[in-house]
Amino acid sequence: MAFLFNRARPRQPAELSRSIKDLLARLWETPNGQKVEEDLARQLAQMKLIVQGTQEVDILPEQVHQLVQAALHDDLLFELARSIASLPFEARKDTQTIFSHILRFNPPNSNASEPPAITYIVNNRPEILIELCRGYENSKSAMPCGTILREALKFEVVTAIILYDQSADEEPAIKLNNVRLGTKQTGEGVFWNFFQWINRGSFEVSADAFTTFREILTKHKGLVCGYLQANFDLFFSKYNNILVLSDSYVTKRQSIKLLGEILLDRANYGVMTAYVDRGDHLKLCMNLLKDDRKMVQYEGFHIFKVFVANPNKSITVQRILINNKDRLLKFLPKFLEDRTDDDQFTDEKSFLVRQIELLPPEPIEPTRSSSGSINGSGVSPPAVA
Repeated sequence: MAFLFNRARPRQPAELSRSIKDLLARLWETPNGQKVEEDLARQLAQMKLIVQGTQEVDILPEQVHQLVQAALHDDLLFELARSIASLPFEARKDTQTIFSHILRFNPPNSNASEPPAITYIVNNRPEILIELCRGYENSKSAMPCGTILREALKFEVVTAIILYDQSADEEPAIKLNNVRLGTKQTGEGVFWNFFQWINRGSFEVSADAFTTFREILTKHKGLVCGYLQANFDLFFSKYNNILVLSDSYVTKRQSIKLLGEILLDRANYGVMTAYVDRGDHLKLCMNLLKDDRKMVQYEGFHIFKVFVANPNKSITVQRILINNKDRLLKFLPKFLEDRTDDDQFTDEKSFLVRQIELLPPEPIEPTRSSSGSINGSGVSPPAVA
């Protein structure tokens, strides 16, 4: 009877953390070991109970605090992040819950600007974030890792790490104190892998990766604006050629819609003016208007209107619009004419037709350059809070 009682005894947080770490090490040594998987599932369920509680079991903040401290001390978050694809289904779900609770846990009466797990990760173990991103390389880990990432991305410092890390496999990831905002990237870091995860993954992986990608680009606007300014050509070359021109209808449509959101956000005014200065961007957009799928046409229209409405069009953009003036004036009145219940769209079409009618016979030098701040070296991005 004593033996049975000891087996049922709940483990203390520090003991539980060490035990799970040891089991994860054994899982790597003997993949698909049923006994190890069963022990892991049972102990992860116990850990979830500590951080989440149930209707019958209350959460004890001090016990959660002990668990968070133990998990950070034992480097358990890294081991869980790199092992999540190897866990049984229910254990993966429990790991997602545990991770998310630990990331947002703040000790009682704490005045810190961010939870201790976030502070630890960005300053000491950024590899945790890189492993979570690489979860998109396996369909089993993609969605739980994506959910954890989006919890972490609520904090600007996490977004900064993911944007500016350029480490190769097996290399240490960048720590927060080494992030230099506004520096140009090589296109080799973990952030740039999202383009392929979105475009080449299965539908479930692609959809989740895109959700995280969108969170990265829209959550912390000042940080991202500086990043896009510093990496304008590299970013939009990949964005247009891989995502906007994707063979996947869903990826194509979502990417065009996100592009519109980015360009029309006031925080990205400098990025928008630089984007609409480019003739190749306008040509891409005009081709979207002729796509076989109406929703692609519709999303493309919201990009096209920014080019036409810009009062300081570049010479190149003016020339393309002037050369296509007659065709556009015939095309636009009939464009998506079945959207009769969308008054705003109808008004915008009429406005664009009027702007095109008013185009001069020849391009006129714009009153100011709208792209000088993008490719120069004088970008002064905001500090990471």
